[in-house]
Amino acid sequence: MFERNTYMEIYPKNIFENTKKVLQKYADYEYYIGVVKADFYAHKLESAKSILDAGINYLATATLDEALEIREVYPEIPILCLGVVPKDFVKKAIEKHITLTITSLNYANEIKDLLNENVKVHIKLNTGMNRLGIKKKEELIEVFQLLTNSKAEIEGIYSHIYEALNPQTTKAQFEKYKELLDAIDSSNIKIKHLAASETVIHYPKPEYLNGCRLGIIMYGFASDDSLGLKSTFKLKSEIIQINELEEGETLGYDATFTATKPTRVAVVAIGYADGIIRKNKGRKVYINDKPYSIIGNICMDMLFVEVDETVKVHDMVEIYRDNSHVEEVAAYIGSIPHEILVSIDKRVKRVYKND
Repeated sequence: MFERNTYMEIYPKNIFENTKKVLQKYADYEYYIGVVKADFYAHKLESAKSILDAGINYLATATLDEALEIREVYPEIPILCLGVVPKDFVKKAIEKHITLTITSLNYANEIKDLLNENVKVHIKLNTGMNRLGIKKKEELIEVFQLLTNSKAEIEGIYSHIYEALNPQTTKAQFEKYKELLDAIDSSNIKIKHLAASETVIHYPKPEYLNGCRLGIIMYGFASDDSLGLKSTFKLKSEIIQINELEEGETLGYDATFTATKPTRVAVVAIGYADGIIRKNKGRKVYINDKPYSIIGNICMDMLFVEVDETVKVHDMVEIYRDNSHVEEVAAYIGSIPHEILVSIDKRVKRVYKND
C-alpha cells in the first residue's frame, strides 16, 4: 500500500507476449521500431525490457528529453527522435547518439553546421498528414544533397499513415512515399519505414520498405481482435470514505447531482489531476467485479461513485479494468485509447506484476 492507494498495475509479461506475437506474425520486416513516447504510453521506462526482449531493435521517442532518459539506462539501443530537436540541443543529441529527424529544408539549413560523419538522421516525408515532413520532390532533393555534403549518415527515411483503416487514403500515401523515394538515390539508406501499428496489420509490406513502427499495439490495442492481444494494465484506487445522502441532498462541486432517494456514495482517491477528467462523470467503474457509476463532478483528487451495501471503505476500485473497458471509456468521453493511457498522471504510482 502507498501513502495514497492509487496506482497503475502493469503486466510486463503481457507487453512481451503482445510484442512477440506481432513480430512473429509480421516477420517480413528487418527493423522493428518501438515507439515509446509519453513514458512508454504511460507504462514507464521499466517496460523497455519487455519490448526489447521480444525483438524490438530500435526505439523512437517524441522528444529529446524522452530519448535521453532512455539512453541513461540503455547505452547501445538506437533511438530516433521523431520530433524536431531545437538547434541549441542538437549537439547534446549527437553526443548521446540520438538519431535526428530532418523535417524540412529550413530545419536542415538551421542545423547544417552541426552535422558531421558522427550524426545519424532520418528524413521525414509528408505524404498527406500535413504535420511534419517534406512533400515536394525539389525540397527533398535539396535536403538530400545538403545532408550528403555534410557527411551525416542518412540512416532512414519515413512517413506516417494518418488514416490506416481507410484503404484509399492509405494507398495514396504509399504511392506518395514511393514517388518521393524515387526522387533521390536511396540505395544507401538502411531503414525505410512507413507503417505503424494499424498499417502493419492491415496492409502487406511493400518491397521498398524494411522497417515498421509499433506503438499502442504493444500494449494490447488493435482493431484486429484475432491477434489475441492481452491487456497490459489496470488503474486502481481506494475507497476512502462512504457517505449516506438523504433525498434532496446534493453532491460535490456545483451540486450537479441531487439524490432522488437515500443514496450510498463512495469517495475514491483519484481525480482529474490523475488523468480522470470530468467527462468521465456517468461512466462505469468496477468494485468487486461489479459495475457502478461515477456521479457528481469529478474533483481534482477525488471522485464519487454510487454504490450499494456490499461496498465497504478500503475496497479497491478498478478505474480502468482492461483494454475493453478503456475502449468503452474512450468512446464514452469522445476520445481514443491513446489519450486515455497517456493522460494517466506521473503522480499515479506504477506497480509491476510479473505473475
